[in-house]
Amino acid sequence: MAEALKKRHNIPITVTDSAVNQIKFLLEKRNKESFGIKIGIKSGGCSGFTYIVEYADSKGQYDEVIEIGNVRLLIDPKAIMYLIGTEMDYVEGDFKSGFVFNNPNEKNKCGCGKSFGV
Repeated sequence: MAEALKKRHNIPITVTDSAVNQIKFLLEKRNKESFGIKIGIKSGGCSGFTYIVEYADSKGQYDEVIEIGNVRLLIDPKAIMYLIGTEMDYVEGDFKSGFVFNNPNEKNKCGCGKSFGV
């Protein structure tokens, strides 16, 4: 269903139910009113770029806003071209839990999975 929603509304990324549930949990747990969660990228890591997921207290002038499952996701305008077609997921494991980005634009990824190159 996420893929059909993406095609129908021209959404640059899809978000799994698991990621939406984790975002809801984080926003509810935060002791401060939030506009949503912001996704971006920054230079760094051994492969060139790292993903950023942070609270957004307000919408930036050029942020793209996506509403999925009653949560707002803001995408940094500088990151959109790197994130088109990406699926954001949340994975829980025995030793590691966190948001995972399945990005078809990645040309390489570091061994630890913290950074990527395009």
